[in-house]
Amino acid sequence: MSAVRTRIEDGIARLTLNRAERHNALVPELLRAIRDGLADVRESDAQVLILDASGPSFSTGGDVAAFYDTRRANRKAYAQQVVGELNATLLDLLDMPVPTVVAVHGMVTGGSVGLVLACDIAVVGDGASFAPWYTVVGFSPDGGWTTLMPERIGRARALDIQLTNRVVDADEAYRLGLAQYRAGASDTGAHTLDVARVIRAARPGSVGHTLRLTRPDRTTVAAGLEAEYRSFLEQIDSAEADRGMGAFLQR
Repeated sequence: MSAVRTRIEDGIARLTLNRAERHNALVPELLRAIRDGLADVRESDAQVLILDASGPSFSTGGDVAAFYDTRRANRKAYAQQVVGELNATLLDLLDMPVPTVVAVHGMVTGGSVGLVLACDIAVVGDGASFAPWYTVVGFSPDGGWTTLMPERIGRARALDIQLTNRVVDADEAYRLGLAQYRAGASDTGAHTLDVARVIRAARPGSVGHTLRLTRPDRTTVAAGLEAEYRSFLEQIDSAEADRGMGAFLQR
């Protein structure tokens, strides 16, 4: 079974995260499949991309069990793979030549928030929630929490959510500007498709210039993601992270 399903129809591409049995947790296989799907969309005639997910959760971040099960001597190498692939995926999303719309349902935790932040427009439905978990598990932030999130909702709000490990529900995500549309649980997909259809009908040249002029500065984002990567590798090797993962998995 493919980790990501790709479909392109009537000018609208759809990438669906498809590791439902693991809540679409971020592992190298899934991240590489997302990047492959994005490459396929770039080569297509699609005018807009929808990113969504199967199963009960959009994505629950890095697989803590996979980090913990990796022998401590090899944990940093595994982190290099996961966070390196995640950063490349986020930059690929920011580089897409067409607008990207993400449909969010269920939990979005840890670095998976980056998949939402790197898309141009987010639609959240009932039951959607966002949470960092870094200060509980003992990880350093990744996925754009320190570079993309402050630009989206403000630095003070982003810092508060991370330090207090506060869960942001769908209503608050919409109020803060983390999401641009608030849909009901049963119509998140339909609402997302409606937004994509409006964008598809727009003048492509105008859309392209708008993306280029309005998206976050790529050089700044890349530098921020690289700083997150270095900090993550430093912290994952610590005794604090080892204890935090063990306690988290026993919950």
